[in-house]
Amino acid sequence: MGNWNSFERVRNVIEDVSSGTLAGFHTEYGKLVYLASLRDLASGRYGHAGLEAIYGRKDVHEGLWQAHNEICMRVLEMPLAEQEPDLALCLGGFDGELEEVIAHWRELEFYLALLPFGLPHYLRELFSSNVETLLSVIQGNLARVPQAA
Repeated sequence: MGNWNSFERVRNVIEDVSSGTLAGFHTEYGKLVYLASLRDLASGRYGHAGLEAIYGRKDVHEGLWQAHNEICMRVLEMPLAEQEPDLALCLGGFDGELEEVIAHWRELEFYLALLPFGLPHYLRELFSSNVETLLSVIQGNLARVPQAA
């Protein structure tokens, strides 16, 4: 019976984060950035004080990890033509000029930190290749837009 209660709590964590915080994001990449920010990179543990007060640390970790995986798979399933405006809008939300943000994402391969732990290597490679391609396309589009003087 204890496992069932944990399953229900994990499901509720996913529902809460999906219908609450994630519903406010206009991009799938923005959701990935947010969920990745809830994870400690050293330990891989997800945390959220508000959710932990309701559901407990273990179930919040599991629920956020599952939500992160679901969003990641959704992004991987999107055609690149749909990913391009999604990523461009997400990148535009960061502080700084878009060209600088793109340069930092490329230099540090920041986008790799957006992936949930445990993702198979071939999906990590696909994601990396997709993002590098999209960054090139977005950068190319910026170069073609006349800049206001």
